[in-house]
Amino acid sequence: MKNILVTGGLGYIGSHTVVALQQAGFSVYIIDDLSNSQLEVWEKITAITKIQPVYYNIDLKDLNAVSVFFQSHKIDGIIHFAAYKAVGESVEKPLMYYRNNLMGLMNVLEAMEENKVDNFIFSSSCTVYGQADAMPINESTPLKRPESPYGNTKKMGEEIIEDFVNATGKNAIALRYFNPVGAHNSATIGEVPNGIPNNLIPYVTQTAMGIRESLGVFGNDYETRDGTAVRDYIDVNDLADAHVKAMQRLLEGKNKSNLEFFNLGSGNGSTVLEIVTAFEEANNLKINYEIKPRRAGDIVQAYADYSFAKNELGWQPTTPLQASMQTAWKFQQQLGEVKE
Repeated sequence: MKNILVTGGLGYIGSHTVVALQQAGFSVYIIDDLSNSQLEVWEKITAITKIQPVYYNIDLKDLNAVSVFFQSHKIDGIIHFAAYKAVGESVEKPLMYYRNNLMGLMNVLEAMEENKVDNFIFSSSCTVYGQADAMPINESTPLKRPESPYGNTKKMGEEIIEDFVNATGKNAIALRYFNPVGAHNSATIGEVPNGIPNNLIPYVTQTAMGIRESLGVFGNDYETRDGTAVRDYIDVNDLADAHVKAMQRLLEGKNKSNLEFFNLGSGNGSTVLEIVTAFEEANNLKINYEIKPRRAGDIVQAYADYSFAKNELGWQPTTPLQASMQTAWKFQQQLGEVKE
């Protein structure tokens, strides 16, 4: 049984990926400092899979603690999620984002080299494309300077990994996701933001729950179908499946270069108001919303061409948007009130 380290494994995408890895027969270790996650997710993962992953609370900025972990465990592959991820906050606190996201990455890579771990998957983002000139976005779309420090940490992260694999001969895959939505079918795990949500769907579900008075729609003057921004919403369970397939590709030596990039999206662009309508129709609810000014760092539109992932990883999304809207709401109802 191969041992996989998942950093940020108690977070939203990380926890779903831990479940998928365990169900695929991997032994999973989690490192998470709980800066944007909750310890109870560890028990919820165990409840779903009936297997308790090994968990450590380690700050990845602490190189000594990271080194001690790697010296103590034989790891066959790493999936690196751990990062701060709020676009707006990154504009306000850029140094915090650069320090956390890049130092954590570099410490993991350094320990990986010292302890002869060969396989690394990076949680990247479509933000590396900035505002692309043409849609849909494929892996050949030129990269631009991202619109936010958060996005820039992903772009810089990819560049660091590229230099690292060129120097060491290690193998890496960067998965560039679009906008994850939905929750596990059990409604046991899902997206739990700390405080006011930065992502659309938790904002929608908390508004439906009455936790928020209304949903803020940031900008209705974009050049889109209804004036609101267009994004590609991909179910979190489909994303988790892609991580398992990517790790299997590396472990089986099927990668065609030391660093590969894959776009993970649904292939469809939806406006914010279309998502609100989809949520309302899927759950027979009405959402109060108000138009607010554009948010710093946001782009007009982004949606994926995932054909490369389909051809190379044998992956494609299978969860309809309606189902994602239903699991997101089911999870929010199970969650109830949220901590500020």
